[in-house]
Amino acid sequence: MRVPASPTNANAVADSAALAANDALPAIILSNLSHNYGDRTALDQVSFEVRPAEIFGLLGPNGSGKTTLFRILSTLMLPSSGSAGIAGYDAASNPKAVRRQIGVVFQSPSVDVKLTAAENLNHQGHLYGLTGTALEARVKEMLARVGLSDRAHEKVETFSGGMQRRAELAKGLLHRPSVLLLDEPTTGLDPGARIDLWQYLKVLRDEEHVSVLITTHLMEEAERCDRLAILSLGKVVALGTPAQLKSEVGDDVMLIDAANPESLAQQIESRFGMKPALIAGKLRLEQSGGHRFATQIVEAFPGEVISISVSKPTLEDVFIRRTGHRFWSDAQMAYSAVQSNQETGS
Repeated sequence: MRVPASPTNANAVADSAALAANDALPAIILSNLSHNYGDRTALDQVSFEVRPAEIFGLLGPNGSGKTTLFRILSTLMLPSSGSAGIAGYDAASNPKAVRRQIGVVFQSPSVDVKLTAAENLNHQGHLYGLTGTALEARVKEMLARVGLSDRAHEKVETFSGGMQRRAELAKGLLHRPSVLLLDEPTTGLDPGARIDLWQYLKVLRDEEHVSVLITTHLMEEAERCDRLAILSLGKVVALGTPAQLKSEVGDDVMLIDAANPESLAQQIESRFGMKPALIAGKLRLEQSGGHRFATQIVEAFPGEVISISVSKPTLEDVFIRRTGHRFWSDAQMAYSAVQSNQETGS
Protein backbone atom coordinates (compact mmCIF):
# COMPACT_ATOMS: atom_id res chain seq x y z
CA MET A 1 0.00 0.00 0.00
CA ARG A 2 1.25 3.49 -0.84
CA VAL A 3 2.26 5.58 2.18
CA PRO A 4 1.60 9.29 1.53
CA ALA A 5 4.39 11.79 2.14
CA SER A 6 4.02 13.36 5.58
CA PRO A 7 6.15 15.42 7.94
CA THR A 8 5.68 12.88 10.68
CA ASN A 9 5.53 9.13 10.79
CA ALA A 10 2.34 9.36 12.87
CA ASN A 11 0.56 11.25 10.10
CA ALA A 12 1.78 8.74 7.53
CA VAL A 13 0.33 5.88 9.56
CA ALA A 14 -2.97 7.74 9.92
CA ASP A 15 -3.18 8.41 6.20
CA SER A 16 -2.43 4.78 5.40
CA ALA A 17 -5.13 3.67 7.80
CA ALA A 18 -7.61 5.97 6.06
CA LEU A 19 -6.74 4.46 2.68
CA ALA A 20 -7.22 0.97 4.06
CA ALA A 21 -10.59 1.95 5.47
CA ASN A 22 -11.67 3.29 2.08
CA ASP A 23 -10.59 0.05 0.41
CA ALA A 24 -12.81 -1.86 2.83
CA LEU A 25 -15.95 0.19 2.10
CA PRO A 26 -18.69 -1.67 0.21
CA ALA A 27 -18.81 -0.86 -3.50
CA ILE A 28 -22.62 -0.75 -3.44
CA ILE A 29 -24.97 -0.28 -0.48
CA LEU A 30 -28.73 -0.63 -0.84
CA SER A 31 -30.87 0.27 2.17
CA ASN A 32 -34.63 -0.38 2.20
CA LEU A 33 -34.84 0.48 -1.49
CA SER A 34 -38.41 0.51 -2.81
CA HIS A 35 -40.05 1.59 -6.04
CA ASN A 36 -43.66 1.73 -7.13
CA TYR A 37 -45.28 2.01 -10.53
CA GLY A 38 -48.57 3.55 -9.50
CA ASP A 39 -50.14 1.16 -7.02
CA ARG A 40 -47.86 -1.75 -7.99
CA THR A 41 -44.69 -2.43 -6.02
CA ALA A 42 -41.70 -3.30 -8.20
CA LEU A 43 -39.08 -3.19 -5.41
CA ASP A 44 -39.96 -3.80 -1.78
CA GLN A 45 -37.43 -2.83 0.93
CA VAL A 46 -34.40 -4.23 -0.90
CA SER A 47 -31.20 -4.16 1.17
CA PHE A 48 -27.78 -5.68 0.49
CA GLU A 49 -24.12 -4.76 -0.02
CA VAL A 50 -21.67 -5.54 -2.80
CA ARG A 51 -18.09 -5.91 -1.62
CA PRO A 52 -15.00 -4.49 -3.33
CA ALA A 53 -13.60 -6.71 -6.11
CA GLU A 54 -16.62 -9.04 -6.02
CA ILE A 55 -18.80 -10.49 -8.78
CA PHE A 56 -22.32 -10.13 -7.40
CA GLY A 57 -25.36 -11.57 -9.14
CA LEU A 58 -29.00 -10.48 -9.16
CA LEU A 59 -30.94 -13.63 -9.99
CA GLY A 60 -34.64 -13.55 -10.68
CA PRO A 61 -37.25 -14.35 -13.30
CA ASN A 62 -38.54 -11.62 -15.56
CA GLY A 63 -40.70 -9.30 -13.49
CA SER A 64 -38.78 -9.83 -10.25
CA GLY A 65 -37.53 -6.23 -10.14
CA LYS A 66 -34.07 -6.67 -11.65
CA THR A 67 -34.61 -4.12 -14.41
CA THR A 68 -35.99 -1.51 -12.04
CA LEU A 69 -33.07 -1.99 -9.65
CA PHE A 70 -30.56 -1.81 -12.50
CA ARG A 71 -32.06 1.47 -13.70
CA ILE A 72 -31.83 2.99 -10.25
CA LEU A 73 -28.20 1.93 -9.84
CA SER A 74 -27.31 3.33 -13.26
CA THR A 75 -28.97 6.66 -12.28
CA LEU A 76 -31.67 6.40 -14.96
CA MET A 77 -34.50 6.65 -12.43
CA LEU A 78 -35.12 7.58 -8.81
CA PRO A 79 -36.42 5.17 -6.17
CA SER A 80 -39.71 5.82 -4.41
CA SER A 81 -37.96 5.41 -1.06
CA GLY A 82 -34.78 4.07 0.49
CA SER A 83 -31.26 4.69 -0.76
CA ALA A 84 -28.68 3.33 -3.19
CA GLY A 85 -25.03 4.22 -2.66
CA ILE A 86 -22.18 3.48 -5.07
CA ALA A 87 -18.53 4.10 -4.18
CA GLY A 88 -19.64 6.35 -1.33
CA TYR A 89 -22.04 8.49 -3.41
CA ASP A 90 -25.83 8.50 -3.27
CA ALA A 91 -27.35 7.65 -6.66
CA ALA A 92 -30.33 9.96 -6.12
CA SER A 93 -28.67 13.07 -4.68
CA ASN A 94 -25.31 12.89 -6.47
CA PRO A 95 -25.85 11.08 -9.80
CA LYS A 96 -22.96 12.86 -11.57
CA ALA A 97 -20.44 11.52 -9.07
CA VAL A 98 -21.96 8.04 -9.34
CA ARG A 99 -21.74 8.09 -13.14
CA ARG A 100 -17.99 8.67 -12.95
CA GLN A 101 -17.66 5.60 -10.73
CA ILE A 102 -19.73 3.18 -12.80
CA GLY A 103 -19.42 1.48 -16.15
CA VAL A 104 -22.73 0.30 -17.57
CA VAL A 105 -23.41 -2.39 -20.16
CA PHE A 106 -27.11 -2.63 -20.95
CA GLN A 107 -28.86 -5.68 -22.32
CA SER A 108 -29.68 -3.80 -25.52
CA PRO A 109 -26.57 -2.89 -27.55
CA SER A 110 -25.34 0.69 -27.18
CA VAL A 111 -22.46 0.65 -29.64
CA ASP A 112 -22.98 2.37 -32.97
CA VAL A 113 -22.60 -0.43 -35.51
CA LYS A 114 -21.89 2.05 -38.31
CA LEU A 115 -18.75 3.21 -36.52
CA THR A 116 -15.52 1.32 -35.96
CA ALA A 117 -14.61 -0.06 -32.54
CA ALA A 118 -12.03 2.70 -32.06
CA GLU A 119 -14.52 5.40 -33.07
CA ASN A 120 -17.07 4.11 -30.57
CA LEU A 121 -14.50 4.28 -27.78
CA ASN A 122 -13.30 7.72 -28.83
CA HIS A 123 -16.83 9.10 -28.62
CA GLN A 124 -17.25 7.51 -25.19
CA GLY A 125 -13.97 9.05 -24.04
CA HIS A 126 -15.09 12.53 -25.12
CA LEU A 127 -18.17 12.19 -22.89
CA TYR A 128 -15.84 11.74 -19.92
CA GLY A 129 -13.50 14.59 -20.86
CA LEU A 130 -10.72 12.44 -22.30
CA THR A 131 -8.82 13.90 -25.26
CA GLY A 132 -5.57 13.79 -27.16
CA THR A 133 -2.81 11.29 -26.49
CA ALA A 134 -4.34 10.21 -23.18
CA LEU A 135 -7.54 9.13 -24.92
CA GLU A 136 -5.66 7.51 -27.79
CA ALA A 137 -3.56 5.46 -25.36
CA ARG A 138 -6.59 4.42 -23.33
CA VAL A 139 -8.53 3.33 -26.42
CA LYS A 140 -5.60 1.19 -27.57
CA GLU A 141 -5.25 -0.29 -24.09
CA MET A 142 -8.93 -1.24 -23.81
CA LEU A 143 -9.16 -2.70 -27.30
CA ALA A 144 -6.10 -4.82 -26.55
CA ARG A 145 -7.58 -5.91 -23.24
CA VAL A 146 -10.77 -7.22 -24.85
CA GLY A 147 -8.91 -8.76 -27.79
CA LEU A 148 -10.07 -6.35 -30.49
CA SER A 149 -6.80 -4.62 -31.43
CA ASP A 150 -6.71 -6.23 -34.86
CA ARG A 151 -10.32 -5.14 -35.54
CA ALA A 152 -10.01 -1.61 -34.13
CA HIS A 153 -10.68 0.11 -37.45
CA GLU A 154 -13.45 -2.18 -38.70
CA LYS A 155 -17.11 -1.31 -38.38
CA VAL A 156 -18.86 -2.95 -35.45
CA GLU A 157 -21.61 -4.25 -37.75
CA THR A 158 -19.06 -6.77 -39.09
CA PHE A 159 -18.46 -8.19 -35.59
CA SER A 160 -19.95 -11.36 -34.14
CA GLY A 161 -22.28 -11.09 -31.15
CA GLY A 162 -19.45 -11.96 -28.77
CA MET A 163 -17.14 -9.37 -30.30
CA GLN A 164 -19.83 -6.69 -30.08
CA ARG A 165 -20.30 -7.51 -26.40
CA ARG A 166 -16.54 -7.14 -25.88
CA ALA A 167 -16.70 -3.74 -27.56
CA GLU A 168 -19.52 -2.83 -25.14
CA LEU A 169 -17.31 -3.85 -22.22
CA ALA A 170 -14.37 -1.79 -23.51
CA LYS A 171 -16.69 1.19 -23.85
CA GLY A 172 -18.06 0.78 -20.33
CA LEU A 173 -14.60 0.45 -18.81
CA LEU A 174 -12.85 3.21 -20.75
CA HIS A 175 -13.00 5.77 -17.93
CA ARG A 176 -11.68 3.30 -15.31
CA PRO A 177 -14.83 2.84 -13.21
CA SER A 178 -14.64 1.09 -9.85
CA VAL A 179 -18.02 -0.61 -10.39
CA LEU A 180 -19.27 -2.37 -13.53
CA LEU A 181 -23.02 -2.89 -13.98
CA LEU A 182 -24.06 -5.58 -16.48
CA ASP A 183 -27.69 -6.22 -17.47
CA GLU A 184 -28.16 -9.77 -18.82
CA PRO A 185 -24.78 -9.51 -20.60
CA THR A 186 -24.76 -12.99 -22.17
CA THR A 187 -28.10 -12.62 -23.95
CA GLY A 188 -27.69 -13.80 -27.54
CA LEU A 189 -24.13 -15.08 -27.04
CA ASP A 190 -23.02 -18.57 -28.03
CA PRO A 191 -21.49 -20.83 -25.33
CA GLY A 192 -17.91 -19.98 -26.31
CA ALA A 193 -18.56 -16.25 -26.13
CA ARG A 194 -20.18 -16.69 -22.72
CA ILE A 195 -17.11 -18.48 -21.40
CA ASP A 196 -14.86 -15.71 -22.77
CA LEU A 197 -17.01 -13.04 -21.11
CA TRP A 198 -16.84 -14.72 -17.71
CA GLN A 199 -13.11 -15.20 -17.96
CA TYR A 200 -12.71 -11.48 -18.58
CA LEU A 201 -14.99 -10.59 -15.66
CA LYS A 202 -12.76 -12.66 -13.40
CA VAL A 203 -9.70 -10.78 -14.70
CA LEU A 204 -11.44 -7.49 -13.91
CA ARG A 205 -12.16 -8.69 -10.39
CA ASP A 206 -8.77 -10.24 -9.66
CA GLU A 207 -6.38 -7.88 -11.46
CA GLU A 208 -8.25 -4.58 -11.75
CA HIS A 209 -10.19 -4.96 -8.47
CA VAL A 210 -13.41 -3.89 -10.17
CA SER A 211 -16.68 -4.74 -8.44
CA VAL A 212 -19.14 -6.33 -10.87
CA LEU A 213 -22.92 -6.47 -10.49
CA ILE A 214 -24.64 -8.68 -13.04
CA THR A 215 -28.36 -9.30 -13.54
CA THR A 216 -29.44 -12.67 -14.88
CA HIS A 217 -32.33 -15.10 -15.06
CA LEU A 218 -29.99 -18.01 -15.84
CA MET A 219 -29.11 -20.42 -13.03
CA GLU A 220 -25.76 -21.38 -14.58
CA GLU A 221 -24.77 -17.71 -14.72
CA ALA A 222 -25.66 -17.19 -11.07
CA GLU A 223 -23.53 -20.19 -10.09
CA ARG A 224 -20.45 -18.33 -11.34
CA CYS A 225 -20.99 -15.33 -9.04
CA ASP A 226 -19.10 -14.88 -5.77
CA ARG A 227 -22.37 -13.98 -4.05
CA LEU A 228 -25.89 -13.32 -5.21
CA ALA A 229 -29.27 -11.99 -4.20
CA ILE A 230 -32.33 -13.89 -5.42
CA LEU A 231 -35.28 -11.63 -6.20
CA SER A 232 -38.95 -12.57 -6.36
CA LEU A 233 -41.76 -10.07 -6.87
CA GLY A 234 -39.54 -7.19 -5.82
CA LYS A 235 -38.20 -8.77 -2.62
CA VAL A 236 -34.82 -10.30 -1.77
CA VAL A 237 -35.74 -13.85 -0.82
CA ALA A 238 -32.18 -15.21 -0.47
CA LEU A 239 -28.68 -13.74 -0.13
CA GLY A 240 -25.30 -15.48 0.04
CA THR A 241 -22.81 -17.52 -1.95
CA PRO A 242 -24.24 -20.18 -4.27
CA ALA A 243 -22.78 -22.89 -2.05
CA GLN A 244 -24.23 -21.37 1.12
CA LEU A 245 -27.68 -21.04 -0.38
CA LYS A 246 -27.75 -24.61 -1.70
CA SER A 247 -26.53 -25.93 1.64
CA GLU A 248 -29.73 -24.60 3.23
CA VAL A 249 -31.64 -27.24 1.28
CA GLY A 250 -29.07 -29.85 2.22
CA ASP A 251 -30.87 -33.10 1.42
CA ASP A 252 -31.62 -34.74 -1.90
CA VAL A 253 -34.49 -33.23 -3.83
CA MET A 254 -37.13 -35.65 -5.09
CA LEU A 255 -39.75 -34.92 -7.75
CA ILE A 256 -42.55 -37.46 -8.06
CA ASP A 257 -44.85 -37.64 -11.07
CA ALA A 258 -48.04 -39.45 -10.10
CA ALA A 259 -51.40 -40.22 -11.72
CA ASN A 260 -53.15 -38.64 -8.72
CA PRO A 261 -50.61 -36.42 -6.94
CA GLU A 262 -53.05 -35.07 -4.31
CA SER A 263 -54.01 -38.57 -3.21
CA LEU A 264 -50.41 -39.79 -3.19
CA ALA A 265 -49.33 -36.77 -1.13
CA GLN A 266 -51.87 -37.70 1.56
CA GLN A 267 -50.73 -41.32 1.53
CA ILE A 268 -47.06 -40.38 1.83
CA GLU A 269 -47.86 -38.09 4.76
CA SER A 270 -49.90 -40.82 6.47
CA ARG A 271 -47.32 -43.55 5.87
CA PHE A 272 -44.02 -41.69 6.33
CA GLY A 273 -45.01 -38.60 8.36
CA MET A 274 -43.79 -36.09 5.79
CA LYS A 275 -45.87 -33.75 3.66
CA PRO A 276 -44.78 -33.33 0.03
CA ALA A 277 -45.24 -29.96 -1.66
CA LEU A 278 -47.37 -29.96 -4.79
CA ILE A 279 -45.59 -27.79 -7.37
CA ALA A 280 -46.59 -27.62 -11.03
CA GLY A 281 -48.46 -30.94 -10.79
CA LYS A 282 -45.57 -32.86 -9.21
CA LEU A 283 -44.79 -33.78 -5.63
CA ARG A 284 -41.57 -32.38 -4.20
CA LEU A 285 -39.69 -33.71 -1.18
CA GLU A 286 -36.37 -32.89 0.45
CA GLN A 287 -35.07 -36.15 1.87
CA SER A 288 -31.66 -37.52 2.81
CA GLY A 289 -30.85 -40.78 1.05
CA GLY A 290 -33.26 -39.90 -1.71
CA HIS A 291 -32.49 -42.91 -3.91
CA ARG A 292 -33.27 -45.35 -1.09
CA PHE A 293 -36.44 -43.48 -0.17
CA ALA A 294 -37.57 -43.49 -3.80
CA THR A 295 -37.53 -47.28 -3.72
CA GLN A 296 -39.61 -47.27 -0.54
CA ILE A 297 -42.24 -45.03 -2.13
CA VAL A 298 -42.53 -47.15 -5.27
CA GLU A 299 -42.86 -50.34 -3.19
CA ALA A 300 -45.34 -48.76 -0.74
CA PHE A 301 -47.66 -47.42 -3.45
CA PRO A 302 -47.47 -49.78 -6.44
CA GLY A 303 -48.96 -48.45 -9.64
CA GLU A 304 -49.37 -44.89 -8.38
CA VAL A 305 -45.95 -43.51 -9.26
CA ILE A 306 -45.24 -42.67 -12.89
CA SER A 307 -41.66 -41.53 -12.34
CA ILE A 308 -39.30 -40.25 -9.65
CA SER A 309 -36.22 -38.07 -10.08
CA VAL A 310 -33.59 -37.52 -7.39
CA SER A 311 -31.02 -34.73 -7.57
CA LYS A 312 -28.74 -32.57 -5.47
CA PRO A 313 -30.04 -29.10 -4.55
CA THR A 314 -29.83 -26.33 -7.15
CA LEU A 315 -30.44 -22.60 -6.95
CA GLU A 316 -33.94 -23.25 -8.26
CA ASP A 317 -34.52 -25.47 -5.23
CA VAL A 318 -33.44 -22.53 -3.07
CA PHE A 319 -35.97 -20.36 -4.93
CA ILE A 320 -38.71 -22.96 -4.43
CA ARG A 321 -37.87 -23.33 -0.74
CA ARG A 322 -38.06 -19.56 -0.20
CA THR A 323 -41.09 -18.76 -2.39
CA GLY A 324 -43.15 -21.95 -2.61
CA HIS A 325 -43.22 -21.97 -6.41
CA ARG A 326 -40.97 -22.70 -9.36
CA PHE A 327 -38.63 -20.12 -10.83
CA TRP A 328 -40.69 -20.14 -14.03
CA SER A 329 -44.18 -21.11 -12.81
CA ASP A 330 -47.15 -20.42 -15.05
CA ALA A 331 -48.44 -17.74 -12.68
CA GLN A 332 -45.02 -16.11 -12.51
CA MET A 333 -44.67 -16.08 -16.28
CA ALA A 334 -48.06 -14.40 -16.66
CA TYR A 335 -47.17 -11.81 -14.01
CA SER A 336 -43.74 -11.32 -15.55
CA ALA A 337 -45.18 -10.45 -18.94
CA VAL A 338 -47.30 -7.69 -17.42
CA GLN A 339 -44.54 -6.32 -15.18
CA SER A 340 -41.87 -6.40 -17.88
CA ASN A 341 -44.11 -4.46 -20.23
CA GLN A 342 -44.69 -1.84 -17.53
CA GLU A 343 -40.98 -1.57 -16.70
CA THR A 344 -40.09 -1.25 -20.38
CA GLY A 345 -42.57 1.53 -20.82
CA SER A 346 -41.52 3.43 -17.69
